Amino acid sequence: MMNRIWRGAAVLAAAAILAAPAAAQEIKISHQFKANTDGRDKATRLFVEEVNKKDASLKFRIYPGSSLNIKPVAQFDALQAGTLEMSVFPMSYAVGKVPEMSITIMPGTITSVDHAMRLKGTAFHKKLQEVAEKNGVHIVTWWWTPGGFASKVREIGGPDTVKGEKMRAADPTFESMLKAAGASVINIASNEIYPSLQSGVLTSTLTSAETFVSMRIYEQTKFATVGGDYTLWWLLQPLVMSKSAWDKLTPAQKKIFEEAANKSDEFFAAGQREAVKRMEEAYVKAGAKVRALTKAEFDAWIDLARKTSWPEFSAKSADAKELLELITKVK
Repeated sequence: MMNRIWRGAAVLAAAAILAAPAAAQEIKISHQFKANTDGRDKATRLFVEEVNKKDASLKFRIYPGSSLNIKPVAQFDALQAGTLEMSVFPMSYAVGKVPEMSITIMPGTITSVDHAMRLKGTAFHKKLQEVAEKNGVHIVTWWWTPGGFASKVREIGGPDTVKGEKMRAADPTFESMLKAAGASVINIASNEIYPSLQSGVLTSTLTSAETFVSMRIYEQTKFATVGGDYTLWWLLQPLVMSKSAWDKLTPAQKKIFEEAANKSDEFFAAGQREAVKRMEEAYVKAGAKVRALTKAEFDAWIDLARKTSWPEFSAKSADAKELLELITKVK
């Protein structure tokens, strides 16, 4: 009798354990940007807040400034492996594994933040998501940042002004355009720009308006070319998620993520309209010379891009060719 009671109690206990909800797994978000000041970090925190308004069971921890000890480019490997759940990731950093991601920094394809936002939900967006997911990553947000140039030694205008510069680039197809203009190109992550300028490894750089300010690049350069009516390039730096982690979310949770992403997209886009102004103000305050590209200079760069970066990219794969065709259809 007692044995039956004990056996019954054991069965009930086991059933209770199986029925109990699993402890919520922490979702780690890693990025290389400054906490609480950089727009990408701010938008990430907004995204988390919006998700938790509707599902407090999802636990997040943000690791800014590479504090999770994963190098910026290596975050993609961690996402693919499923050892990192989320990251704010410049998609061009993935080109070593996914050459098609060069489209996310392709010169001359996007003209403004409004243009970038018009791409959201289009055939281009869907194709880019398809390519990302085939490679183990789901794009959650749609954050595009305007790019600019800065130099220690000279003003940068048209292609003829970069000859002899030791210039940072972040993408092989962009690099081909700069090399054709006569620059010596070095590919490094944005958190390496400051020390590389300081040591003389670089004499000039390109990066986003956000990064020029948040990483204080204005302290190491004397000439800035800001975006404006003629911004040469925009970079997709979204919040992304490991495909394996995304697939573990319930349909309801995925909807919450998408709604939070929409809120963060609006916030981030509004911030980028001010990012160029903040960059200009930071450089003026530092005593640097600030300019924008003229239409003639912009047109010269676009002509060069169409002869170098664009055909080089299209030749990489059928997906690359399709992505370039799709992005250039949206005006």
